[in-house]
Amino acid sequence: MPLVLAIWLAGSLAAARPACVVARVIDGDTFRCRDGTRVRLIGIDSPERGQGPAARAAAQALARWLPRGRMVRLELDVVATDRYGRTLAWVWVADTLVNEAMVRAGWAMLYTVPPNVKYVDRLTRAQRAARAARVGLWRQGEPTCSPARFRRKECAGL
Repeated sequence: MPLVLAIWLAGSLAAARPACVVARVIDGDTFRCRDGTRVRLIGIDSPERGQGPAARAAAQALARWLPRGRMVRLELDVVATDRYGRTLAWVWVADTLVNEAMVRAGWAMLYTVPPNVKYVDRLTRAQRAARAARVGLWRQGEPTCSPARFRRKECAGL
């Protein structure tokens, strides 16, 4: 096998992830696979545990998409892991992009970290739809504290 082809194949196999079997949902944007892999959904941010009922609702929404034992497909983008060692992925259940479904239902906000922006246009449209429909986090209008601001201790909650 030519060296260039071997290198390309090795790179392709490293980027490809086998299907993940969901072990448990951690919060509205993170879950764990049975093999121990921690997965952070790319492009979204859901309320943090200290943000009260909205955090529980977001985690429950993700758990409906990702019940224990469900097989999901992980699609990687440019950067495969975050600083905490979590796999960064676009998560698919059949033909549904779960990242987008969470935003469209209003239980996550658009949160882009370049260069992982493959589906940012889809997520932007989903967030506009959620705001217009006043669903989930948008039910009372604009949330008073985004998850990112909460993590930076700039506010107390949603």
